[in-house]
Amino acid sequence: MSDFDDFNNPQVAALPRHLRQYIVPQQYSRYTAVDQAVWRYVMRQNYSYLKDFAYYPYIPGLRKAGLTIERIPDLQEMNNALGRIGWGAVTVDGFIPPVAFMEYQAYKVLVIAADIRQLHHIEYTPAPDIIHESAGHAPIIAEPDYHAYLSYFGQIGAKAMFSAQDFELYEAIRRLSILKEMPDANGDAIIAAEEQVAWCQANMGQPSEMALLSRLHWWSVEYGLIGTLENPKIYGAGLLSSIGESATCMKPEIKKLWYNIDTINYTYDITREQPQLFVTPSFQNLIDVLDEYANTMSFRVGGIYGLEKAVNSMNVCTAVYSSGLQVSGVFTGFTAGNNDQPLFIKTTGPTALAVDNTQLDGHGKNYHKDGFSSPVGKITGYDKPLENFTAEELQTAGLILHHTTVLKFEAGIVVQGRVENILSQNSQIQLITFTQCTVTNAKGQLLFDPSWGNYDMAVGEKIVSVFCGTADKDAFENVTYKSTIETYHAAYDDATLNLQSVYQEVRNIRGNQSGYDALTGLWQQLQTKFTDDWLCSLEILELLHQENMNQELQKSISGFLANKAAKQLALSKLIQDGLALIAHPIEQD
Repeated sequence: MSDFDDFNNPQVAALPRHLRQYIVPQQYSRYTAVDQAVWRYVMRQNYSYLKDFAYYPYIPGLRKAGLTIERIPDLQEMNNALGRIGWGAVTVDGFIPPVAFMEYQAYKVLVIAADIRQLHHIEYTPAPDIIHESAGHAPIIAEPDYHAYLSYFGQIGAKAMFSAQDFELYEAIRRLSILKEMPDANGDAIIAAEEQVAWCQANMGQPSEMALLSRLHWWSVEYGLIGTLENPKIYGAGLLSSIGESATCMKPEIKKLWYNIDTINYTYDITREQPQLFVTPSFQNLIDVLDEYANTMSFRVGGIYGLEKAVNSMNVCTAVYSSGLQVSGVFTGFTAGNNDQPLFIKTTGPTALAVDNTQLDGHGKNYHKDGFSSPVGKITGYDKPLENFTAEELQTAGLILHHTTVLKFEAGIVVQGRVENILSQNSQIQLITFTQCTVTNAKGQLLFDPSWGNYDMAVGEKIVSVFCGTADKDAFENVTYKSTIETYHAAYDDATLNLQSVYQEVRNIRGNQSGYDALTGLWQQLQTKFTDDWLCSLEILELLHQENMNQELQKSISGFLANKAAKQLALSKLIQDGLALIAHPIEQD
């Protein structure tokens, strides 16, 4: 997207290049009058119900996020409003990879699907849409404790280990959500997509860190309740944006459990209503549970534990030495020591070195294109780690520029070569470059041969952190993983365009507060050409009732809607709820 800076929002402007690739233009003109009516219906129903069951005052929350009940939000207006509380928003094309989603949260940017659900999915859609993302997530962003949790979750999630199975499941869910939102989707194709999702979920193997974090995210950010088990309030965006499940979730048959570390053991299904929900007594409890799990993650544990996760993930990962040096590549092996730390690490294929998430000059993936290997630990005879040596101690150890030296590590690894460069930052030595270098292990086996070129030896007593992804993402890769499955955009036939024009005329009458006499003709058009439609009839009835005019026409429309509700059970609650709001209009406090 070329004009993302036009939002004039600091959070959006600060997004790195690898995240910008997911941003798509909102294209506000693409929203039809039917889309606007869907938004308005859902938002009116939400407020009618959620004013009693949402954790926070719903309308004030909407206003703080730049939203209204009457129309689909404009992204610029949202960014103007969110910018005042230190957040931003961008539009994307449906589901994006979980790790990217987490990173956006870390940058305090809401990811909003540009599309809106179709009328036949007005109660709930498995596909992310602008109702879910903006009306669900945005209104509570102004709550300081909650947005602190959200951004903190993003920071931790961005470092989570993920697997090839995670990507397969992501693609399967994205495909299914797109199919389910298509009005003319083949039934067999949907069944096949559901089976693929089920197969992926059943064959995940040991859940990755990202998979387990996704469960905590689902049962809090998406489907969370807060308060007591007996009288909880809704704060999860999935519930706030579902006019069906926001009501059914409070029924006694939906179990309410305390949100704690055991919540991580509960899987979820995005295509069905949830059999249980989790209640947190406070947002601080969410942070405490997140920290409890994060303390078991590779980026905090590091060492052999983290490297095993990195090798098993088969993805580009980053190992961080205690000196601050970050090694990013595909880890294919390491030599374990007697404690929790490795003696030697190895990557295969393009590798980059960085400090403070900034790639070191001359040490990108093109230079280390065949991989990287280095010892870990102390030099024999020194209690002090090499990264903390002073200039005098380097001299004593024989580490003198343009001199040949021999370094013996406590693990038995021997490095012998000519010192060409010693790199240090932040008062720590991170890298020593040797020429004519030979590296052997305790058994005398060759680990590096002088004919292979210069040897860049990482310096550090320990591997203190291991996380998925690269340290300097923009320098390491131009394009991160992005799905090739595109969301569905309808091509409207003449009949649909005509129906949209009826909706638009009704919308114009409401906005202009004039032209009510035209409602009779519009109703007649619906009766002759669009008898399957129900929402526009509700909107016409609402205007007539509001103006207390044409009682005979009101009676006809009411009878039509009552008859449709009786014959089509799927529409019964939608119509009855719509009629209830006409009889008892909401007051937007």
